[in-house]
Amino acid sequence: MAHIHELIKQVRAANPELGDQLSREVDVLSQRRAFGLNFERHTPEAVGLPGRRARRGDRVWILPPRGDAKAIADKRLWRVEELSEDRTEARLVIETPKIEYCKVPLDDLVVVAEFRDPIYPGLVSTGKVERGGDKPFHSVINAENYHALQALLYTHRGKVDAIYIDPPYNTGARDWKYNNDYVEGDDMYRHSKWLAFMERRLKLAKELLNPDDSVLIVTIDEKEYLRLGLLLEQTFPEARIQMVSAVINPAGSSRPSSFARTDEYIFVVQWGTSRVRPLSLADEWRTNPDDKRTTRMMWSMLKRTGTGKNRADSPNLFYPIFVEVGSGRITGVGESLPLGASRTTIEPPEGAVACFPVNDDGTDGRWQLSQPALRVAESKGYVRVGRPSKLQGYTISYLKAGEQKKVENGTYEISGTRPDGSLISETEHRHIIPGTAWRIPSHDASRNGSNLLRALMPDRKFPFPKSLYAVEDALRFFVADKPDATIIDFFSGSGTTAHAVMRLNKQDGGRRRSISMTNNEVSADEQKKLRAAGLRPGDPEWEQWGICDYITKPRIEAAITGKTPNGDPIKGDYKFTDEFPMADGFDENVEFFTLTYESPMRVQSHRDFGRIAPLLWLRAGSRGRRIEAMPDGWDVADAYGVIDDIDKSDAFVEAMVANPDARIAFIVTDEDRFFEAIAHALPEEVEAVRLYDSYLRNFEIDAMRGAR
Repeated sequence: MAHIHELIKQVRAANPELGDQLSREVDVLSQRRAFGLNFERHTPEAVGLPGRRARRGDRVWILPPRGDAKAIADKRLWRVEELSEDRTEARLVIETPKIEYCKVPLDDLVVVAEFRDPIYPGLVSTGKVERGGDKPFHSVINAENYHALQALLYTHRGKVDAIYIDPPYNTGARDWKYNNDYVEGDDMYRHSKWLAFMERRLKLAKELLNPDDSVLIVTIDEKEYLRLGLLLEQTFPEARIQMVSAVINPAGSSRPSSFARTDEYIFVVQWGTSRVRPLSLADEWRTNPDDKRTTRMMWSMLKRTGTGKNRADSPNLFYPIFVEVGSGRITGVGESLPLGASRTTIEPPEGAVACFPVNDDGTDGRWQLSQPALRVAESKGYVRVGRPSKLQGYTISYLKAGEQKKVENGTYEISGTRPDGSLISETEHRHIIPGTAWRIPSHDASRNGSNLLRALMPDRKFPFPKSLYAVEDALRFFVADKPDATIIDFFSGSGTTAHAVMRLNKQDGGRRRSISMTNNEVSADEQKKLRAAGLRPGDPEWEQWGICDYITKPRIEAAITGKTPNGDPIKGDYKFTDEFPMADGFDENVEFFTLTYESPMRVQSHRDFGRIAPLLWLRAGSRGRRIEAMPDGWDVADAYGVIDDIDKSDAFVEAMVANPDARIAFIVTDEDRFFEAIAHALPEEVEAVRLYDSYLRNFEIDAMRGAR
């Protein structure tokens, strides 16, 4: 390796860029595992930014002429060397390996962001729906999801409770792109491209999740589930991972010479104290609905059966239990009888019966608890007196340690006690943790995915949307007791996850918020038509057919308002768990954003505050008023405050003190002493954040994440 590094040093001296590329490739090779999942990391992804005007120094692709549907873009990475005075034309340069120059109209360029480059994101609002009063806002971000995840590292690092994703299944049917090109079924690197694509995003997702208590849920089919499982094991070695098989197409999808596919797979990755919550579920969730051990609180006989059941096996466990006739209440516990002493010698208190453990053949048996343990169990309602018995007076049962634990952790909801003092649980037969094989009718993706989406947007189609109730159920196991949870989906597609979170909120009055990310990719078939019509990415007539603008945003808006994009009341009812007309909508708020790419110099000089403002609002909890400008040099909103005029610090601190709900303060200053002085004056519970130092450092530190 030393010799290789010396050779690289020589190459770098003659050609720095080539030397850097060779160094990165050697680093990748040196990190490969001898065992486990090995795959090509490939060139860091690049994403086109249609609509963003090229600046000097930008890397760009050259678009084909308008109207030529067969021509392809020049996707070599050219660099903008200079712009014409009227900014209509750009002079480009490229080294491949010889230097080439060309002049191209500015409108024919698409700016390219490589994943090894630092980005400085902003957000521009493209609309909102407000029906939820003071509830926090859900967010929908139109962006390449890798860059959107990077943006959230500034706002939500370590704060996310759950991530639910349904990534591309890599079927080879032009269902996803790598470096802006569809990955075909005959691509020999199809699987390694998919793994590289997923690994980069999963590493960012890990930093967003709360390490103390959070979950990542990933759905996949048979094309990549084996590789995904290994990737999850290697990326998250400290997490606990399980896989669930879920039937989503009961009718079956025919495969030539193969079994029809009915299910898909759900990987559940848990950190910290995250656990699956027992829920009130119908019989269909049980592996065996007729097995009473899974359907109701299990009372076990206090009398020992099986091996070691005789009195001689444990003489100290042969003692009388006095039960009051009529009420069935235990009134006392006697001393153990010595071996040889007859149970008939015991006189019970007046009005009571002395109960002994007697085997079916009439011989003396033994109890399963000692007197002290019995008294403790009886005091907690864990001992139950049954019907009179000729052999032993009354049958007596109790809850074993495992059942007691279910009472104490809330698996069984206790509704009262019987006359004998034993616990009653009317819902004991419904609160369960299911197995890993789910065959739930509501998870049918055709009925409750495609058909439901058709009800929301009758004139629009989206391929293979998830069942709303399948996503809702998967999340409920982890956020049922987290009414303020933050839930992210960075492959949001039609917006099912956001819709499911709204359903969960309605069921228990929660204030959970979702953050959905999707690009505005236009389908392959639609692209051909648009190119033939002379349109290109970035044109409004092109972008209106993208996933985010045509499907995601209108679906979520329709769900909240209860009206289709045409303004008609949505027909039909929600089913299962919570049944009500879809036309009722939800009492929720949502805002739609598009990710922008800002100049660090403009950010540092406080000239792009309007683009950074939504990120500050998101970091403060996406609730209440957003601070868009500060004509007085400072402002304090519902959840946070911002100051950019240090001379107004006294008024700012006073306003922060007067608003106990404002828990974060953004201080715009280059001076350490000014920042420290204001931070020291703020209430102790307020987090002080320095702008724009914290913002710029966040993205510069993360810049090389996409390089491998």
